[in-house]
Amino acid sequence: MTYPTETLTHSDIWAATADLTTLRHKLLDLFCQLAYQEGDFVLSSGLRSSYYVNKTQVTLHPQGALAIGRLLFHLLPIDTQAVAGLTLGADPIVTAVSVVSVYENRLTPALIIRKEAKGYGTKAYIEGPSLPEGAKVVVLEDVVTTGQSALKAVERLKAAGYTVNEVIALVDRQQGGAELYHSAGLKFEALFSIEEIQQRYRQIK
Repeated sequence: MTYPTETLTHSDIWAATADLTTLRHKLLDLFCQLAYQEGDFVLSSGLRSSYYVNKTQVTLHPQGALAIGRLLFHLLPIDTQAVAGLTLGADPIVTAVSVVSVYENRLTPALIIRKEAKGYGTKAYIEGPSLPEGAKVVVLEDVVTTGQSALKAVERLKAAGYTVNEVIALVDRQQGGAELYHSAGLKFEALFSIEEIQQRYRQIK
C-alpha cells in the first residue's frame, strides 16, 4: 500500500482528527498494510523469524507518525520530563511525541541515544536538550524482541543522571523483552502485541 501525495480532504486526515480509540484501530491497520510481512527473516537480535515488522513504513508515514505521537503521548506518566530512544528506530517516534506535546500544552523534549559515543565535538552519547539532574525520562522503542536495545538506552540515560522507570514500545514480539524490563525494575507497555497485528493482518489481507 502507498499513500497519496496529493492534498487530502479534511475527512481523509484521520491521524489529526480521530479520537484515540479510532486512532489506535487506524494505526493497527496501517501496521498490517505497510509494515507486517511474512517470509524468512534475520532480526537485529540475530534470531530468525517467519515474519518481520518493517516499522519505518509506519513511523515515517505522515499519518502514521502523527498517530504514534498522539497515542504514545497519552500513555506517558503525567510527570514525564522527556522521551528518549536508541537511534535509529526510535528517532521518528520520540520526535513525533515531542511535537504532539506542543499541541497538548505539556512540552516534552526528545532525546536520541547514540549506539556509540560521537567521535568529535562533545563526544556525547545523548543528543538533545540538557535536562536537570534526576529528570524523569520515558524510553520509547519501535519493536521489542529481546529488549536489549531499549535497555541500552535506559543504561545510558541513568549514567547521565536521569531517572528512567518505564519503557513504552509500539510492538511487542513477545520474545522476552517484557521479562527483561521487569527484571530490571522497569514498567513496560506496548501499544500492540504481535498477536494482535497477526490476527488483524489475516482479517484484512
